Amino acid sequence: MSTAGTVAAIDLGATSGRVILGSVGQDELRLRSVARFPNTPVRTIDGLHWDVLGLYRNAVSGLAAALRDEPDIASVGVDSWAVDYALLRGQRMLGNPYHYRDDRTLQGVEMTHAIADPAELYARNGLQFLPFNTLYQLAADRAVGSLEAADSLLLIPDLLNFWLTGRQFAERTNASATGLLGVSSREWDTDLIDRLQLPRGIFPELVDAGTVAGGILPAVARELGSSRAPEVVAVGSHDTASAVVAIPMRSEEAAYISCGTWGLVGVELEHPVLSEAGRAANFTNEGGVDGRVRYLHNVMGLWLLSESVRAWERGGETIDLPQLLDAASAVTTPVPVFDANDPAFLAPGDMPVRIAAHCAERGLPAPSTRAELVRSIIESLAAAFARAVRDAGDLSGHTVNVVHIVGGGSQNELLCRLTANRTGLPVLAGPVEATAIGNILVQARTQGLVTGDLASLRALVARAFTPTRYLPE
Repeated sequence: MSTAGTVAAIDLGATSGRVILGSVGQDELRLRSVARFPNTPVRTIDGLHWDVLGLYRNAVSGLAAALRDEPDIASVGVDSWAVDYALLRGQRMLGNPYHYRDDRTLQGVEMTHAIADPAELYARNGLQFLPFNTLYQLAADRAVGSLEAADSLLLIPDLLNFWLTGRQFAERTNASATGLLGVSSREWDTDLIDRLQLPRGIFPELVDAGTVAGGILPAVARELGSSRAPEVVAVGSHDTASAVVAIPMRSEEAAYISCGTWGLVGVELEHPVLSEAGRAANFTNEGGVDGRVRYLHNVMGLWLLSESVRAWERGGETIDLPQLLDAASAVTTPVPVFDANDPAFLAPGDMPVRIAAHCAERGLPAPSTRAELVRSIIESLAAAFARAVRDAGDLSGHTVNVVHIVGGGSQNELLCRLTANRTGLPVLAGPVEATAIGNILVQARTQGLVTGDLASLRALVARAFTPTRYLPE
């Protein structure tokens, strides 16, 4: 019989990170946020980078605070966004990882598709085309000679795990988003790696979510101020993989939207769908915990809203987002519904100007006030979510009768309400911290604090967090 215990999640998002404690037992799931910190990219002369050293410093500081509060933490797990990586030689990082929104990968796309066209790549890796997928970034690195000195590549969560434990590995859910993992074999595609002239030796061993990575290094334990440092568990290190673990789905007839900076819209499957229709619709087959497939489509997400707010704040103003969302909810005049997935919106910049230009190019009336612009963004996201939900059901052959929204977007009442209206389906919103919860539950199962399959874990989430229900109007 399992007993309750505590584990810690280091959850790194594209705009912020957090350290969250989870108290878990067979009938217990409670969260406590210990630390939150910003994730602010840094632009240098050679492009846009992640401040990964700052993220690690804040993660360790947060974990130290967690251990002061709860000295008996059993383990810690790390998750983050996908595709980005550090190159190392020995134990030394060769440079700060590039940000996936840097435009260096355009050349990498052309070089890669000259060797393997998009249809072949889809058959091999099952991934939707995104210009920043890891294989394109590596092609760009190869072109400038950056791979010559490297003897290993670590994705962002695996890099932090290495710094904590001294062990190098790649967790499969995140590795599945590189484009270099076989969609069926779940092993590195060495044939494709060779054809792309990438060095095989940089790709580390693969492990599954739930694997014990090892103990925390003595030097790190001293920094944590703990004589009994927790061990490290490889969780679903792709943040969406962890989020999907914590979606309280009760049937296979559910679609999900993991909504934050990106909106990941899809269904969970036992096997990949590699049809030409799926490729044309830009649906991806990414690895999930327990060998599941996350069959989903990337929608630009709340990036459109947050980047608009940043543009206004760069002008010296303070933006009250809840007040702005209330104003957007009160808009009754028609607003343009634009293509939220237009590549023009991918890079950082003045989003309101870009949206206005996008509308003008298509003969749409541009929003005239900030409230109208926000309403236009939310309407456009809801429309994109609805299309993706319909496509996920049609392409996978699954009936969808309910939509779950988790993550930060589940707190956006207007977005949830409009998504229900546009899908014509009930929307169940929450939990907000789904990624951290999934991270925590995988650790808890490894530690023997809970038992069972994903359905059992989700039933625990459903008991602990009551979702908000939105019905189509």
